Amino acid sequence: MGVKPLGEGTAALFVALHHEILLFAAVGLAIGGLDDFVVDLLFFLRTTWRDIAIYARFPRMTTPGLPAPEHPGKIAIFVPAWQESDVIAPMLRHALQSWGDGHYRIFVGTYPNDPATIDAVGQIAANDERLMLCINDRPGPTTKADCLNLLWRAMLAEETAGTFRYKAVVLHDSEDVVHADEIRLFDFMVDRFDLVQLPVLPLPGRGGWWRRAIADHYGDEFAESHGKLLTVREAVGASVPSAGVACAFERNMLEALSPDSAQGPFDPGSLTEDYEAGLRIRDMGGRSAFVRMRDAKGELVATREYFPDTIRAAVRQKARWTIGISLAGWDRLGWQGGPTEWWMRLRDRRAALAALVLFAAYLTLLLSVILWLWGQIMPVPHRPLSPAMAALLWLNLFLMLWRMAMRLLFVSRAYGLRAGLGAVPRTFIANYVAILAARRAVFLYLRSLSGHPLHWDKTQHHFPDLQADS
Repeated sequence: MGVKPLGEGTAALFVALHHEILLFAAVGLAIGGLDDFVVDLLFFLRTTWRDIAIYARFPRMTTPGLPAPEHPGKIAIFVPAWQESDVIAPMLRHALQSWGDGHYRIFVGTYPNDPATIDAVGQIAANDERLMLCINDRPGPTTKADCLNLLWRAMLAEETAGTFRYKAVVLHDSEDVVHADEIRLFDFMVDRFDLVQLPVLPLPGRGGWWRRAIADHYGDEFAESHGKLLTVREAVGASVPSAGVACAFERNMLEALSPDSAQGPFDPGSLTEDYEAGLRIRDMGGRSAFVRMRDAKGELVATREYFPDTIRAAVRQKARWTIGISLAGWDRLGWQGGPTEWWMRLRDRRAALAALVLFAAYLTLLLSVILWLWGQIMPVPHRPLSPAMAALLWLNLFLMLWRMAMRLLFVSRAYGLRAGLGAVPRTFIANYVAILAARRAVFLYLRSLSGHPLHWDKTQHHFPDLQADS
């Protein structure tokens, strides 16, 4: 009996491996691509119907035309801060200047082992009663949810002392560039909804092209997420998850999320307490809304901020999102709601698996190159594609081109045509970050299951020079 040469046997093994990985990647990409395709169709159907049935007869609402709220109330703004001395002062000054003497108060949460942030906030709070500095009893970092609960307790104490109740709680981060009309908009919308989410628009990146590309891929993703997906979620009756910034919770509904309101409504063991709050409000029968409204200048009422511009920082941030939404969400929140809610929760939780599919797709390309080079040296066994596999690959080609067109469309709408054209090659950066983030997330999540608690794995933030940018 003859024995195959070592090189031929190894080549056959590579061919078989290439085929199996190709099959896994092709099926995974097709499922994800068709899922996104259905979301796109629903968005365009909804947009077309509203243009014909509503906006053909009535002008679009803008903030200057907002009616007075039915039940005006005071708004509490929660800003958790851990090692934010570089950005917190200009953020607060800008917010106070933008919102003026409106009916609100900003609560900033800090930690006793972060004196720089305490000093930065304290210097402003000492001369402005619209701002309250709160210091945690425990050293940081704990979790963002734990810091938010500190602010909740400070709000309750003020309510008790002043014999009044706040109308809503708004979440912001210490690097946010807030919009001047947002308090008025929240005051009006919270009369009708228990959760109101405004768009988040990442600011264009700075520095060299690599750092700009990393930062700008966030803008690409948010342009689709907050320009399309949240609109579809609301339209199909699914939950609208909170983004953690530019979102308002009706005060009593937020209190109802916790069995012990004296401690706080946010779960300190969660890394994505904002996202979870949105889904829990839906489970309790609350109403949520995603609001895209323009101001007198035609600009979108949204929160703008810089996002990470290094691979390491982006991976850390997205790993935290993946842990809280894709991994922990399965056991923490379950699968409540109807079919559309299950669909959207499945979309939320597919990040880790999607990263594996992307890795398989890139590995397939690498193996294809290796086999081609190998074939230039010696014969390599050929395994023709089946008709079903060929059809699947053609389908994936169509879905990929469609996905590129959608990314170009929504990014161009948010940032201009030049940014939209750049979004297509930036997809490779987004995929690279997603794969590394999923790897880190799985490792940290498994480590947490063995008894190592998760902490606030924050990234370094920047605040724009608004005078230079204006």
